[in-house]
Formats: sequence, C-alpha cells, structure tokens
Amino acid sequence: MNSAQVDAYLHRLGVEHPAWPTVDALRELHLRHLQTVPFENLSIHLGEEIVLEEKRLLDKVVGARRGGFCYELNGSFGALLAALGYDVALLAARVYGDEGRLGIPYDHLALRVRTVDGGDWLADVGFGAHSHLPLAFGDRGEQEDPGGTFRIVEAEPDAAGVRGGHDTVEAADLDVFRDGTPQYRLEVRPRALGDFVAGAWWHSTSPVSHFTRSLVCSRVTQDGGRITLSGCTLTATAADGTREVRELETDEEVLGVYRERFGIGLDEVPALRGPA
Repeated sequence: MNSAQVDAYLHRLGVEHPAWPTVDALRELHLRHLQTVPFENLSIHLGEEIVLEEKRLLDKVVGARRGGFCYELNGSFGALLAALGYDVALLAARVYGDEGRLGIPYDHLALRVRTVDGGDWLADVGFGAHSHLPLAFGDRGEQEDPGGTFRIVEAEPDAAGVRGGHDTVEAADLDVFRDGTPQYRLEVRPRALGDFVAGAWWHSTSPVSHFTRSLVCSRVTQDGGRITLSGCTLTATAADGTREVRELETDEEVLGVYRERFGIGLDEVPALRGPA
C-alpha cells in the first residue's frame, strides 16, 4: 500500500495519520472502521466478484466506498495497519453455529496486531456485532467493551480431540466469547490472505451459507448502537439494546437508506439470489 492509498483510507475513516503505531491509535482506527465501513454481503447478490487481493480490496473499500464481509474488511484493515507500522498477522477462525457446532476451516479472518508500546491485540472489524475496540490477546479474564463482555480462553479439544497447533499451550486454539456465548475458535498460526480464498468462495456460493440466504448491511453508530438493513427491514439498535424496526416500502426508500445511512450508492436494489 503506497502513501496515497494510506491517506485515502484514513480520509475515509475520518482520522489523522497516527504519529506512531500505538494501542491508542489502534483503538481509534478500529472504532472508526466499524462506524464508517459497513459489514455487508451485497456483492454476493449483485453478482460482483469477490477477489482477495490487496489492490482489489482497496478498490472496493476505499475507492468505491463500499463495505464487505470478514475477508474483505479485515483483509483491507490489516493492510492499512501494516502500512502504518503495526506488526500484523492474519488469523483463521471457525465460527460457532447452531448447537455449538464449529464452521468450516477458514470460516473467518481476524487480526493479531502488535503495537510499539507493547502487547498483542485481537482486532476484528469484520464479524458484524462484536467488540468495538481491540481485545487484549493474552488476557484470559473478562474484558469489558461497548459491544459486550468478552473473554479469550484456551480452547478445549474439538470433536477430533485436537486443541490446535502442536499440543502446547502457546499453540492451542483460542475460543472468543461474547457475553458468555462462544463466537469463534481462533488459530494462532499466521496465514496469508490467499489462504482464505476457499472460505470466501464457500460463503459466497454454498446453499447452507447464511450469506447466500440473506442480505445484510450493518455498522456501528456514533452513539455506540448499531444500524442494520436486511432486505427491506431497517433496524436501529440503541446502545442500551432497545430496538426500532421499520419496513421500507419502495425501492427508492431502500436505495436512500443505503446511500444516506451507509454511504453506499447503488444503481439497483440488491435482490436475494441464493446460492450459485
């Protein structure tokens, strides 16, 4: 990523260029990303190709001012952080589903970020409703966040009896909990962006992927709440959890919400296409 691309990305987030890759700067970047770059799966239903290459991600997130799902959002954010001087590793995770079942390998992409003022952090701007601020990677206690109470703990053996890595504490997989519910199981081995291509393809095409079965566009609001457009249903959730739900009746209303509330200009209303 060159300096012009970095400046354009920071301009989109509405932040100044940090003087140093510190944890305070990381916190600001993380929160502003959640507030300005939506979590959305519209490309799947608009017939747009999803390409996990840095230039293509920047063209979409910065150039076209769009959002994306985890591979795109954390992939582009990780590239920005690395360009700003952070030590960044891409980590693979498997998301917990119904009845505590784990999803596919490379189900999710998250980031481990090391700052110049010490400590490793779990940064994740691509999981929808999650922590608003980075989580301390090595902290095994409860971590309070505007998005809930989080814990990162060493995982128990999975269905195959495996804890991860090489059966050492350092290499064990980690479970990330939100408000007492497991969200995903994180591997600690660094990966390359290209490793996630199969996962992105599966989520974009599988009939059992929730991304092929639903439309979603969501972001954190300035007051710590969340606004979500799912098809024609607009849900505004306040920071205290109260919700206001409204059904949009016309295409013009839907396109207006995408434009005014998410900064996404579309020529047509995305229609649920289902699996390829």
